[in-house]
Amino acid sequence: MRDDPQHRLAAPAFLSRALEAAWRAGALSRPALDKTALIRTATARERGELQDGAWEARLALLTADLERHADLNALGRTIAHGQLVGLLRQRIAAERLWRERPEIGEVDIRAPVIILGHMRSGTTRLHRLLSADRRFAHTRLHETLSPMARSPRRAIARAIGVQALLSACNPELRRIHPSSPRAAEEEFGLHAVSLHGAMFEAQWHVPNFARFCEQADRSWVYAEFRRVLQTLRWRRKDPVERVQLLKAPQFMADLDTVLSTFPDARILYVRRDPAEVVASTASLVWNQRRVQSNAADRAAIGQEWLRRSRLRESAAKASLARHPHVPILHVDYGDVSRNWRSEIARIYDFLGYPQPRGAIRRMAAVATASSHHGHHYSLEQFGLSEARVA
Repeated sequence: MRDDPQHRLAAPAFLSRALEAAWRAGALSRPALDKTALIRTATARERGELQDGAWEARLALLTADLERHADLNALGRTIAHGQLVGLLRQRIAAERLWRERPEIGEVDIRAPVIILGHMRSGTTRLHRLLSADRRFAHTRLHETLSPMARSPRRAIARAIGVQALLSACNPELRRIHPSSPRAAEEEFGLHAVSLHGAMFEAQWHVPNFARFCEQADRSWVYAEFRRVLQTLRWRRKDPVERVQLLKAPQFMADLDTVLSTFPDARILYVRRDPAEVVASTASLVWNQRRVQSNAADRAAIGQEWLRRSRLRESAAKASLARHPHVPILHVDYGDVSRNWRSEIARIYDFLGYPQPRGAIRRMAAVATASSHHGHHYSLEQFGLSEARVA
């Protein structure tokens, strides 16, 4: 079930042909994806050096997979090069800032609220509802795309550009995950600085990198995650009493390390029918990959994300059994969709917070705007069935 050449996305095909022609003519250089070249480019542009660390092994695996397995088109190769150079530049900027401003490491993050759940389980809807309450701090799209940006304006401009490119290449992505530069967004970019997380695995077929991330030590990843989060709070001048909301499906796989990093966290665990989760996840991944590859295989993606969803479910269940003291409230996706007001009331009772009227009014606007209209998918499109998922 690979992409039929007759049904490939028009914009990526056009841009890829233009890039290939420019490479042949010598007007542009073919972007390098090897580790050494990426580091050399990043250090030259950021005018700094990278400290040695465990991230290097991840970068080596990721770049090898991009060359051998991802089957990138010319646009995909260009996007991958730009993303990885950008992430390495953010590492350089982070290391420099943390040396210059050691007080960032003292920023207090008390009792964060973690929204836990699979991709496509309704965590974004709940995250954006709660983000309407200004007593909560949350990460915005422009911050997760550029967490170390010195200028919010430049970060917002970059977010606008990224969204415009993806929307032009595949308009379906707007329906699957509507967003905007200032919208509440998950912290995938805080993982990406450490070359970790599903941001890479959802865009590209990188099997060796993915398996390594599932098995490797993640303690240093979350030490850096916390420091990047402290940096965002420090830049925003968030008061210590402003409770941090955290949301990333990657937490399902990493929950032991997440709870070691934030031992006083409270969890809102969002559940949805597994068949709907897997089908919607496969659709998101396929629609992202087909922008950057002409060989996005729907059946392979279905199998891959069924395995990964099962692995994450098992890991989260085992972690919660090992941490029975962690306050947790189970939230049903259907209940939030049918009656978000009563679910919010239940959540606020769990957290021990009063419900301010202004926040409820803002939540009502979010509830209307955040629905995913027109995203159609099925398990059968990805070679799966409800029985297989069950």
